[in-house]
Amino acid sequence: MTDRASLDSFLAKWRAQWPEWGVAETFLPAAQRQSADAWLALRGELTEAAWGGDDPAPGAAKLAWWQEELAGWARGLRRHPLGLALQKLPLDWAALAASLPALRASRSPEGDRATALRGLAPFAQAQATLAARLFDAASPASAQATADALLAEWVLRLPERGVPAAGTDLPSLLALPPLRGGTRVERIHAALVRGRLRRLARGKAGPVPPLAALVAAWGAARG
Repeated sequence: MTDRASLDSFLAKWRAQWPEWGVAETFLPAAQRQSADAWLALRGELTEAAWGGDDPAPGAAKLAWWQEELAGWARGLRRHPLGLALQKLPLDWAALAASLPALRASRSPEGDRATALRGLAPFAQAQATLAARLFDAASPASAQATADALLAEWVLRLPERGVPAAGTDLPSLLALPPLRGGTRVERIHAALVRGRLRRLARGKAGPVPPLAALVAAWGAARG
């Protein structure tokens, strides 16, 4: 398989997991859509490794591999197909690599929500900073707001581990303000995550229906 075919395979995998993105990306400039796919696919690979599956060991090994890979991107090297789309971009890949231990530790956060958010802060800060640079935002979203959005994604992964999401404090998460500032890409994705959380709160799972996704993406795109 060629590098391009491998890259397309990873992008298709992410789109299959988030089919509502095909509606939501309407509110992105056309020039940003390919980079958005690659960036969100990378985020998906990292969070899936950190939070997916019922056994943490494979994910921890995968995150260790990604830490080496991203450090390599900072030196002009790449092995993963997503590097074909992202590695040459002038981003601080070393900072993202250095933040992955915090993401790994967030699989089983200890204490209350505030403690969980503090634990996620290094990864949230790196993610927000790189996204702002990649998508030409005036400034990154705050680390706290990004960590809130990440915590919502963490809840979505719980059923994969046999943990009922209904056992978490969904009303509290849904009462948080939506992601503001930063990039349109991150805001729209966070809005889709919230949409899925609302469905979970009603006992449903899976993608946000197209019309609801369109409305959520429109609101998030406005900032």
